[in-house]
Amino acid sequence: MTAIKARAVQVPAPEAPLEVVTREVPDPGPGEVRLRIQACGVCHSDVFSLSGASAYPRVPGHEVAGVIETLGPGVTAWSVGQRVGVGWYGGADGTCDACRRGDRIDCPHLRVPGLTDDGGYAEAMVVPAEALAAIPDGLSPVEAGPLMCAGVTTYNGLRRSDARAGDLVAVLGMGGLGHLGLQFANRMGFEVVALARGEERRPVAKELGAHHYVDTTAENPAEALQRLGGAAVVLATVTSAPAMAAALPGLRARGQLIILGVDTEPVPVSPLDLVSASRTVVGHASGTSKDSEDTLRFAVLSGVRPLVETMPLERAADGQARMLSGQARFRVVLTTGQP
Repeated sequence: MTAIKARAVQVPAPEAPLEVVTREVPDPGPGEVRLRIQACGVCHSDVFSLSGASAYPRVPGHEVAGVIETLGPGVTAWSVGQRVGVGWYGGADGTCDACRRGDRIDCPHLRVPGLTDDGGYAEAMVVPAEALAAIPDGLSPVEAGPLMCAGVTTYNGLRRSDARAGDLVAVLGMGGLGHLGLQFANRMGFEVVALARGEERRPVAKELGAHHYVDTTAENPAEALQRLGGAAVVLATVTSAPAMAAALPGLRARGQLIILGVDTEPVPVSPLDLVSASRTVVGHASGTSKDSEDTLRFAVLSGVRPLVETMPLERAADGQARMLSGQARFRVVLTTGQP
């Protein structure tokens, strides 16, 4: 085996603009594989790679779809040429208390592509084999990429919630996560409410599987949910703490506000709103590589697909700008042009 040269888009220093470079991608070590990347989604969390939360230079990207090119020593469960994805979960230490309890996604030493390791804004990358999820037939690389983070986060959040088929479930936000959350909630048998800003989003929300639509700029979301009987779950995909707090009183007794979106501001929650109906607020991380694999399989079975616009790898900066501005068609996916 030999190291290879591959194009990548990297952050050279904190807050510095993205730059296209040709880098050497090393041979995989024990327990690792090298991937030939075909597509990588652009996620809002990629901004952490720009902000000084990593070592530099760093290649962002954790919604990766590609093909195994080289196996490292000791890797026996995977094959060269196999189609795989890599998400936020890039491997865990396996020895901490969380890992020993089976909560590997909550490992304090979690490896995250694009943060602790180089990610998917590239033509090739090296990852631990435990980070791989098999991509089933029926999903293209462009479709599979966003499901490795936005998909698994919403699907896993819903399936691990207390809601059951037939319950009222609200999805707060209709961005990269929310548009998938609406689809997953519908396919899982929930009565789905879309909570979003603006009347213009109503037709798309209905197409994605919402049975009800609430324009949060025109009516109080909690009051609207209570008129429908109260939500078993509000899946908060937005990055606005005040919007999350506004939806919380719309929960039924023992309902759950499940927070997926990350805001740096605190969520202003009234203890009365919690205690009076035994409601709970919980945070939910994305999921392990096996959770991602489950997400991909369910998407094939149910017809859930991300709505995307594609850009070539070298336009990663444009893709990030469209994502941050909210102009993107739900998800931007970078493509490398590799088979």
